Parts: sequence; structure tokens; C-alpha cells
Amino acid sequence: MNILNWIKFRRLLKWLCIMVVNCPMVLLSQTTNIGYTNAASFGFMPNSSGTDNLKALQKAVDVGGTIVVSQPGTYKLAGTVYIGSHTTLEFGNNVFIEKVNELGAFSHVLLNKGALTKTYNDHISVNGLSIIVNGVDVRAFKEAYGLHGQLAFYYVRDLHIDHFRCLDLGKAQYGIQVCNFEDIIINDVIIKGMKDGVHLGRGKRFSISNGVFQTFDDAVALNAQDYSTGNPELGWIEDGVIENCHDLDAENTTGFFCRITAGGWIDWKQGMKVQQSDAVVSNGKIYRVQAQPDGTIYTSLTKPTHESGKKMLDGISWGVVQNDTFHTCGVKNVIFRNIFLDKPRVGLSIYFDNDKYNRSYYPGAEIPVQEQITFDNVRVLHDKPVPFLQVSSPMDMVTITNSSFRNNKIEFYGNKALSDYGKTSISVYGCVFNQNQPFDFLTNNIVGKEIYLKTFGNIELNKGFHAKINSGGGKIRIESDLTGLRP
Repeated sequence: MNILNWIKFRRLLKWLCIMVVNCPMVLLSQTTNIGYTNAASFGFMPNSSGTDNLKALQKAVDVGGTIVVSQPGTYKLAGTVYIGSHTTLEFGNNVFIEKVNELGAFSHVLLNKGALTKTYNDHISVNGLSIIVNGVDVRAFKEAYGLHGQLAFYYVRDLHIDHFRCLDLGKAQYGIQVCNFEDIIINDVIIKGMKDGVHLGRGKRFSISNGVFQTFDDAVALNAQDYSTGNPELGWIEDGVIENCHDLDAENTTGFFCRITAGGWIDWKQGMKVQQSDAVVSNGKIYRVQAQPDGTIYTSLTKPTHESGKKMLDGISWGVVQNDTFHTCGVKNVIFRNIFLDKPRVGLSIYFDNDKYNRSYYPGAEIPVQEQITFDNVRVLHDKPVPFLQVSSPMDMVTITNSSFRNNKIEFYGNKALSDYGKTSISVYGCVFNQNQPFDFLTNNIVGKEIYLKTFGNIELNKGFHAKINSGGGKIRIESDLTGLRP
């Protein structure tokens, strides 16, 4: 290129830069579907009503690409905004979205569009979202029965949620809920309040990292099987990492830092007894009883075959859940790493429900076995004598490494769901035991339960430490380096 052409090129480049700078962002993005859209260009403003902001933000999101909310302030929002594929929603510093009841109570602040038709959305990012629930806390189940996250995604792939904040969760809704997913990243979250922080249903390949939780109910829930009101679908949750998370202390509590659930159900058969939340396979679909949790046992005489929605048959409200014919679900191949348990409650629970709200396992169904759960560098920071790990469903292998225990045992218990809970192997190595007295390291409450416990490379900080095992009528084989357990 000669000098004259180079000068012409530089002038052209300068002119293009001036045009880009002076061109309104909204015009650029609307005409080319590239660049950035400022939501303010559609009227999304801190001083606008929740109704006007709902319309404005929906119009901005419908453009696609990257939508920016940059002006600091509290933005009222009177309804759910539906986000589509290949869309990023960026919220700047000191931007808050406050739910308001101008058009009636509503559940979700954001929900992907595919949730309405059970079709996948791809490549969605939500960055910097801070939600103020403001008492607008309801399970409307408008879009899908069982879906009630403040931030919710159902049928989604390649999802990234970053820098999420919600400090006033109510009793009805989760902070983040994702079900039927592939490849999701949830990073840098602070969630406080009454209900679950992050609640996952069916899906594979996930990461939950850098979270601070102070929730009355579960901080994190991996609910492959759930109450009928708890998730819109059933299915395996697999191949994930939960790391760098804190479970902060609070005055009141229930639940666990993490609940890990499994379930099994059968093909429908005439005369079967069912209750709230029971599932059956029929007509190539999975149906569930969607009733009141009042302990009523129903006799099903009419096979559910309807294609969608609910239908009352023999006094039973059957809801279509999904077009699938499998019979078990659970959690497998999940690693917990760098977890700090400050709240005095059960840390990790590998779980079956068996009460009036939900029966995880229907008698006679194929037995679900949860697989390969690892706990690495878990720190128990409280002194209350509650289990570190509680297991009430079949589990093949648990690995605990580089962790620190106080008065926190491993406990197995049954809930009359099964006659045989199978064999579980436990490997414990590189851990620190802080007790200075006899310590109930493992307690079993299931008659006939088989457990193989192997410990090695652990450290006892005090001379008074003495590990004890309560077999509870089970069959426990031990290879251990711990005082009280080694030969």
C-alpha cells in the first residue's frame, strides 16, 4: 500500500469511528442485531412505573444481542420478562430490580421464552442482576407447574448467571431455579431469605461457584425427584461442581446446605394406591398426582392418557409432567469443593422423602442408586452435634477428602421406603479431626445395611480423640487409621 492509499485508509477509518460513536446504540442494534442495546432507549427508567418498565424491558430484550441497564437506581417491575436465545442482559452497578404488585402478584422476574413451549433456548447470560422481592412472593404456576424461581429457566442450554443478588427471599419462591438444562454456570451469588437459594432439577453439566447463602431452607438443592410443586420435571442431575460456597449462620433454620434427592416410580396399573406427588408412566408420558398434601390415599381405576395439563380421574388430579418413559432419577458425578459450613444444621443430605408431601420411591419400583459424590475441603465451622453427611437413599460411593470435622458424624437412616438400601462405600482421607473425646464417627440406623469404610492419611489433633462406630444392625467392614477403629 503506497502512502496516498494509506492516508485515504486512515481518513476512512477515522470517519467510520466517528459514525459509530455518534450513532444511537439502539438504532445500531435494531437494524443489525449486533452491538449493544441500552434499555433506557425503550423507556426502562428508575422513575417509571412497574407496568411501563415491564413493557420497556421486554421490548429491549426482544431485540436480542446484549442489553444494558446502566443508569443506577431502583427499577420497579410489574411482571415477568421473557428472554430468548443468544441474549445477554447486563445490569450495571447500583442497579436494582424491585418487584411491584401493580398488575397482580407474579412469580418470575426473568424466564426464558422456551419455558412456555418446552423448547430449548441457547446461549443466555444474565450478569449483575439484583432482585428486591418486596413481598411479591407467590407460586403462580402460570408457565409451568412446579416452576417458581425468582430467576427461572426451564429448557435451557449454555446458560451463564453471574453476580446475582437477592437478600429478601420469601417463603414461596426459590432464588434461582433451573430445570431441564445442559451446560450452565452460576457464579458469584449472594442469596438470603426463607426459601432455597439455588434449586436445580433435571440436567447435566453444571457449575455453582463463589456463593454466599443465608437461607432458612436449602442453600443448594439438587432435586432430581421433588415435590410435585417443587420442580416441573423429574430426571437425573449429573456431572457438576459446587465450590467456594458459604452457608452462613442464622437464627432459624431448616433443610440442609445441600439436599441431594432420588426417586423411583412404576407404570400405571389399575387399582394402584397413590398420594400427593406420586408419579406414574402411562401413554408414553410421566404423570403426577397434583393434590393437597393432606395424607389422602387415592385408588386409581382410570388410566391417565390426556396429552397436557391436568385432568381429574377417580377424584385424582393427574398432571402431565413430561414426555418420557424412564422410571428412576437421582444425582451422580458431583464434586463439592471448598465448602464452609457455619450454620448449625445437617451439611449434606443424600435423601428420600416419604411423607404426606412427597413419596420419593413408590413401592415395587426400580431402586435408584445415586452415584459418585465427592466432598473435598469441607470446613465445619460450628460446634453443634449435627451430622456432616446424612444418607437415607441408596448410594454407591462417597469420597471425603481434605476436610475438617468437629462434632459431626456420618449417619445412615431409613425411612421405611425400602427393605434393602444396598451397599455404600466410604473413603475418608487427608482429613482433620478436632475432637478431644470419644466421637461417633459413623452411625447406622438401617438393619442389614452394608457399609465399607476406608480411612487413611488423616490427622487427629488431640490425644483424647477416639472414633466410634454404631452398626445399628448393619454390616460394616472397616479399614482405618483412626484411633478406636484401627486394628
